Amino acid sequence: TPETVLDCGNSGTTTRLLMGLLAGRPFCAALTGDASLRSRPMRRVTEPLQRMGAGVRELERPDRLPVELCGATLVGIHHRSPKASAQIKSAVLLAGLSGGVAVSVHEPGQSRDHTERMLAALGARVSAGRAADGGWEVGFEPPTGPLRPLEMAVPGDPSSAAFLAALALLADEGELTITGVDLNPTRTGFFRVVERMGARIEVVDERDSGGEPVGDLVVHAGRLRSTTVGGDEVPSMIDELPVLATLAARAEGETVVRGAEELRAKESDRIVAIVSNLREIGVEAEELPDGFVVHGTDRPLRGRVRTYHDHRIAMAFGVLAALQENDLAIEAPEVVDVSFPGFWHLLARLTSNA
Repeated sequence: TPETVLDCGNSGTTTRLLMGLLAGRPFCAALTGDASLRSRPMRRVTEPLQRMGAGVRELERPDRLPVELCGATLVGIHHRSPKASAQIKSAVLLAGLSGGVAVSVHEPGQSRDHTERMLAALGARVSAGRAADGGWEVGFEPPTGPLRPLEMAVPGDPSSAAFLAALALLADEGELTITGVDLNPTRTGFFRVVERMGARIEVVDERDSGGEPVGDLVVHAGRLRSTTVGGDEVPSMIDELPVLATLAARAEGETVVRGAEELRAKESDRIVAIVSNLREIGVEAEELPDGFVVHGTDRPLRGRVRTYHDHRIAMAFGVLAALQENDLAIEAPEVVDVSFPGFWHLLARLTSNA
């Protein structure tokens, strides 16, 4: 039993996956986080865990951290998730592992599959495929013995790589090589979309690491054109949509993103953050209930960017700020340390070498 409350900082992934692991343990643990994490919904995970038998007590506000989770003898479930969410799916799968019971999760579309790949690499019995209704279904059966050990080099985060790729795409000339990037197809939607916008990205030295496909990306500078992103593409690039919006600000034409209402439940309401900041710096943009519209422009951009204490908003607009023709001030730039310590130093080094 933890002696103190478990502080998950700013990480929703830490919180929700840890809840799944704790659900089958014979003790109680309380979880909390920073102000941003305490504003994010948690019942989407705690409700299926309660159906499995775990005890859940909301300590302050409904559907929000802090939450006390008491492990129990669990029963297996088939959970129908209303949205494609790797965090929800992984919490249920890890509860099945922790409690030693079979579980399955149905999603309207396929979400990130890192957890399934890792469990399979460890020797667990995992199945995944298209459901009869067109959705995506993942099943887990508890192993008959211990999971086997696994040695792997953790590949580079494609979400972090996206910001560096965006900088290269907006450069006047040249190319940038980003080494050791995870190329899991459930995570590379951003790269597929920018290629549709006219980007030239080569993959070299492809290899495998712990069940994850890995490679080096060579990104070439070039002119981009607008595109439309629909709901079926969103799960594979949900964290990259802020930087896609800043690329759209420099693309020719009108870029539309729909089916991305999950952006409103991130570290900030990212739809509001994207649109309000683009307007503030001189880009025409419109807010949609489930996305946004961005009209590209060649005009120099000026103004102050409000980060809303959201690392991905800071980095996305940081890419625009790094371009010589723009004059942007990024409020609270230190928020990027949540996911990319050293981002500003690397950005400065790349632009000084351009």
